[in-house]
Amino acid sequence: MMAFAAWAGPTLVAQDAIEPDQTERHAADRAELAARVRYTGGETFIGAYGGAPYTYASDVRITKPGSDFTVHGIDWEGRPFDHPIYYGIRAARWLTGSAVGGMIDFTHSKVYPPFDQQTKLSGTRDGQPLPSDTRLGDFFHKIEFTHGHNMLTLNGLVRLPFRTAFVSPYVGLGAGVSLPHTEVQLKGDSVRTYEYQYTGPAAQAVIGFEIRVPRLSYFVEYKFSFADYRAPLQHRDGGWIGFDLFHQLQRWWSGRDPEGGWATTKLVSHQVISGMGYRTAPSINAAP
Repeated sequence: MMAFAAWAGPTLVAQDAIEPDQTERHAADRAELAARVRYTGGETFIGAYGGAPYTYASDVRITKPGSDFTVHGIDWEGRPFDHPIYYGIRAARWLTGSAVGGMIDFTHSKVYPPFDQQTKLSGTRDGQPLPSDTRLGDFFHKIEFTHGHNMLTLNGLVRLPFRTAFVSPYVGLGAGVSLPHTEVQLKGDSVRTYEYQYTGPAAQAVIGFEIRVPRLSYFVEYKFSFADYRAPLQHRDGGWIGFDLFHQLQRWWSGRDPEGGWATTKLVSHQVISGMGYRTAPSINAAP
């Protein structure tokens, strides 16, 4: 027994001496990590995200010579995981020594109509009054923005003061343009509009939080977006977005109205997103 006590005693003393050193080393490592990831400004961030939207029902009005009618209360569906999926990309820059930054944000959302929906109609088509209601699929071959309900916005951002080294909440507000892929064809028409277009202004508000690790950030965010559409029904099949927008610019320059008239609506959406990205900052780049 005495031999065992003599052997065990120094061992216990050594462990007691080591444990404070380990605790101090762990605290020092965590403090070093916190110093590396803590927001200090002067950052550039590039990231991507996915998510899910909910878009409120809206009226669609179509106007052209001889026709002016409205389809009331289309219950848009988002279907974020159907091809092409909901996604977004963004680039942000934060000012040095400041909680203020700016962001360019591109969102590829979608809106599909439920073609089995019974909808209300009002107005005239080709000079003839329309029935008061109809099944949406009996009136349209296509009425959707699925490649998609695209919005490009320039946003101001502010980081909120109650942040930690690893979690940083923020808010933002932005405005920009809608660049949807418009797909519209009425029953009875032999031609369709199927192309990327500029259709009007867009705006969004965001609130989210960022989880920071060395060189990477993960984020979760709520977005509220508004897009005021005036889509030219040009009765053409487009292709690449650059060529489609150039064709639209040519029509503006010539002063011609679109062959099929105009489709107008307002798309208001809630969106919940999450994503990740890479950030650069002097404090991070200098770290070993």
